[in-house]
Amino acid sequence: MSTMLRIGPHDHGREMTYEDFLAGDYEEGYRYELIRGELCVSPQPNPAHDEMAEYLDELLTVYKLNNRKIVKRLSSHCRVFVPGERKTTCPEPDFALYNDYARGSGQKSWQKFSPFIVVEIVSDSDPGKDYVRNVELYQKVPTIMEYWLFDKVDEVDGPTMRVYHRDSGDHDWRSDDYGPDATYTTSLLPGFSLPVSPDAE
Repeated sequence: MSTMLRIGPHDHGREMTYEDFLAGDYEEGYRYELIRGELCVSPQPNPAHDEMAEYLDELLTVYKLNNRKIVKRLSSHCRVFVPGERKTTCPEPDFALYNDYARGSGQKSWQKFSPFIVVEIVSDSDPGKDYVRNVELYQKVPTIMEYWLFDKVDEVDGPTMRVYHRDSGDHDWRSDDYGPDATYTTSLLPGFSLPVSPDAE
């Protein structure tokens, strides 16, 4: 890695170790993930994606502040390590909710923690990443009980929400779809209410 001047979109698909991934000097304006030992590069989200992220962040933060025993950490900068993969695989969801996070523990690695809910806002540049790749990867993480997927955030009639979910001990996902007029609730977050569209508040 020391021979590389800078890592950018031209390095998409490059084989890397996790150590090299951490040591990289990355060109700004892109998002970088390590999936099955290969660098995955995608553009930064567009404004509609960012607005949806802000909306979700506000709702989830309020819930976390009032329910600290249920959500011990809400992160938008985490890595989720997928077990059972031959090479390091750590997708980075838009949001991850943790109930096993030990605040002040001094841990410096995301490998020590695993979320129970992950959230992605569909990338318009590569929707297959969220609908195919991440569905498979998050299913392999036994602590993840729900995967929320928001789409059509930049359309007049949007957004929509798909929830992949399973019961404790189950492996396979089940999925439900919600339109922009729906309000989502889940037993994992008692008292939480999420209008799918920010305009529905």
